[in-house]
Amino acid sequence: MITIKAVGLTRKFKDNVAVNKLDLSVEEGEIFGLVGPDGAGKTTTMRLLTGILTPTEGEGWVYNKHIVKESESLKENIAYMSQRFGLYEELTVLENINFYADVFCVAKQNREAIIEKLLGFSGLLPFKQRLAGKLSGGMKQKLGLSCALIHTPKVLFLDEPTNGVDPVSRRDFWKILYDLLKEKVTILYSTSYLDEAERCRRVGLIHKGHLLRCDTPDNIKKEWSVKTLEQAFIKIVNDYEARH
Repeated sequence: MITIKAVGLTRKFKDNVAVNKLDLSVEEGEIFGLVGPDGAGKTTTMRLLTGILTPTEGEGWVYNKHIVKESESLKENIAYMSQRFGLYEELTVLENINFYADVFCVAKQNREAIIEKLLGFSGLLPFKQRLAGKLSGGMKQKLGLSCALIHTPKVLFLDEPTNGVDPVSRRDFWKILYDLLKEKVTILYSTSYLDEAERCRRVGLIHKGHLLRCDTPDNIKKEWSVKTLEQAFIKIVNDYEARH
């Protein structure tokens, strides 16, 4: 089942084309990495697919919902964790999660079990009474993810969630994501870390709003006869620049 689909998706900001005729499909239960440097168009793509921005051209569907025509009902099945996820530092871990449970209208009778599960697999159970402002960077990201998952979404959009997070916390964060895949949650994950992108089932290499390659990391490395995705990305970008 195709969970995320974009056809000719384009977004212009005056004379700047942030996303240019992007075609993309992501399957159910897949973690797909949208990979590129700052300013490549990763965040704009995510904001288009989550119904926050309206495309200038093209169309998209997420979990069978049109991103423009059905943008409100789309939100029932998705979660979007932006680079600056809105945690309230003066609230405790538990209070933050309960706040988002209220926002997403999670039924009271189901809430306690869901929260205990989220705190358990994120490793936050011993810290549920700690103020969010007193958490480490990695723990804040885990709390942000827990808040995003409170309404049990089918599709998860993560915009550079481990940016600035220490390596141990990044490893823990990825373990949580792999556990989510077992529940057939589809994950679109943006990152500028090429080593991190190697963990994704497939990746889309984006540069100046153009999706240059879309395949498994191994296939991309084989195509360009290199050992790392970083080496492949450099060659792909250089090839693109030479042709344009």
